[in-house]
Amino acid sequence: MELGFGGDVARYYARFRRGYPPEVFEALDETFALTPQDTVLDLGCGTGQLTVPLARRVRAVIGMDPEPDMLRMAREAAPAAGGTDVTWVLGADADVPALGALLGEHRLAATVIGQALHWMQHEDLFAALLPLIRPGGGVAVLANGTPAWLQDSDWSRALRGFLEEHFGTELKDSCGTARKDRERYAPALEAAGFTDVRHRVVSYTEEVTCEELVGGIYSALPERQLPAPADRPAFAQRVRQALPHRETFTERVDVSVLTGRKTGEATGRPTGKLPGRAAPTGSP
Repeated sequence: MELGFGGDVARYYARFRRGYPPEVFEALDETFALTPQDTVLDLGCGTGQLTVPLARRVRAVIGMDPEPDMLRMAREAAPAAGGTDVTWVLGADADVPALGALLGEHRLAATVIGQALHWMQHEDLFAALLPLIRPGGGVAVLANGTPAWLQDSDWSRALRGFLEEHFGTELKDSCGTARKDRERYAPALEAAGFTDVRHRVVSYTEEVTCEELVGGIYSALPERQLPAPADRPAFAQRVRQALPHRETFTERVDVSVLTGRKTGEATGRPTGKLPGRAAPTGSP
């Protein structure tokens, strides 16, 4: 599926998309009993905000994404961040069965999906993942906070008003972060055969600048909607004028972690050899 998140959008994504707090990774460790012998799949990995930290905790991570530019940037940045044991694979949710054939007898400890499931056929995906995961492992669906323009604050409402006027549309899409999304995903996990379905939230606040808000907007736009380079300073200035006059803006981040486990006890032992690292097809 072509989403149009390459080029400059991928660069903004790599620079401005926030990472995940340590508590999220601790929750994944605890839920799936992750060990240094395990392999994890990060599906829809983007530029590696989940992939790289996970690679420091387990034997290997497969970072899989349908956008070559996202994978290229993730692959280039990963070694400096300590993410050396990563296999980068070009692919989408529909390619998961083929990945299973590649894995052979090896079983995944977990599959994590960070703010990307709204692009996928989640019911088919959960069913395809179940046989690829070891007992005690499972699936984690993560949403890294409500979009900046949909939050309950004066500056967020001002930002939303500007964006709706600029793009000529009402902004309602939660990008998979809303409660209604979890209410669809949780029963779908159970229907696919996952058990012990749980939801937890890791909350914190941070100060963001206008530059960071504009970069976050650019990271969420399809390439066709991204302002031309010559128009971006004027766009950023219009955002600044629409916002309250402050140096920074307090953003509340509620990281949603929805997990489902495969019945059985984790063995903590590898069940095969991980295939060799592969460069993403079609990337430079």
